[in-house]
Amino acid sequence: MHQPGPPPAPTAPAAKPLRADAARNRAKLLAAATELFGERGLDAPLEEIARRAGVSIGTLYNHFPSREAFWEAIFPARLAALEQITEKALAAPDAWDGFVAYLEGLFALQAEDQGLNDAVAQRFRAAGEVEQACNRGFRLAEQLIQRARDSGQLRPDFEPADLVTLSWAMSQVIRESMETAPDAWRRCLAFFLDGLRTGAAHPIEVPPLPQGQLGEVTRSR
Repeated sequence: MHQPGPPPAPTAPAAKPLRADAARNRAKLLAAATELFGERGLDAPLEEIARRAGVSIGTLYNHFPSREAFWEAIFPARLAALEQITEKALAAPDAWDGFVAYLEGLFALQAEDQGLNDAVAQRFRAAGEVEQACNRGFRLAEQLIQRARDSGQLRPDFEPADLVTLSWAMSQVIRESMETAPDAWRRCLAFFLDGLRTGAAHPIEVPPLPQGQLGEVTRSR
């Protein structure tokens, strides 16, 4: 889960259409990368992507000169699905139900895709369209938090920064349990949610992380 960054840079001119064989190779590489990132996360070996696609590593680098270029091609659409979940949650008649549905939808997406789990947890620095999509998602999540607090159901001291740290924690649960207990995160989330209800709240002496510290933690990760 990302906090908003600086405004996006101007859009680059459209690239020339690829030859038919080059377009096929690019499509095969994207399919292989989507599959492998989903299985192993964003640090999956590029050599394995090339092997699955049936092309040389040189062909891979011709189309995607860096690992980040793969993310730029794959994850905006994935993150758009999260935006839809957030917008639906904002439209829920009950603010608490919407907040819960958002968290459940967010973590279910992460549990289905290790690469998306890494992206949401900021295990790798986002840029370009991926960063823009994360920023849009974070702004929508801020609205969701405010709505749930205003309803009196979400504890009033829960801040957007706390959603970031909650996402980090849940992403680790998902990452470590995905293969052996893929639904373990749901039990963990249920405990978190009970602690976020206004009726269960107790004063917390430690404040939420300010933006500067969140940035330092992100860079260190």
